[in-house]
Amino acid sequence: MREKILSIIERNSRIDLKELAVILGVEEPDVVNEMATMEKEGIICGYHTMIDWEKTSVEKVTALIEVRVTPQRGQGFDNIAERIYKYPEVNSVYLISGGYDLLVTLEGKTLKEVSAFVSDKLSALDTVLSTATHFILKKYKDHGTILAKKYEDEREKITP
Repeated sequence: MREKILSIIERNSRIDLKELAVILGVEEPDVVNEMATMEKEGIICGYHTMIDWEKTSVEKVTALIEVRVTPQRGQGFDNIAERIYKYPEVNSVYLISGGYDLLVTLEGKTLKEVSAFVSDKLSALDTVLSTATHFILKKYKDHGTILAKKYEDEREKITP
């Protein structure tokens, strides 16, 4: 039941618990108890709302920053990752494979603000060897949700 609950709420965290119980074929208290247990165990870490900021008047710039670091003896990448994720501008930090070690996502009001964060704070950390910044220009799909839907002509076709 856990995996089914997780799969469903990952797509729709606002699903009504009664509806979720019906889908799973169990009683609502069973769903409530299982979700509470998963929250206590840290399996469910939070609930988020996806917003298409392009459709608002809010100016936001999102960047993906690849970071190459010197791992610390006995700590690996954990300490530097923690130093980075403690910055309020940082949304996420991932340990990745390939030419870089960490992938950092962050948001700012302008390209200049994000660039200043990278040069003044991130690159200035003593274990950071290099960075590569990629600005997101347009989101097509995010967390499984399609944001850039194709325009469909809804006019009625008239044929002679």
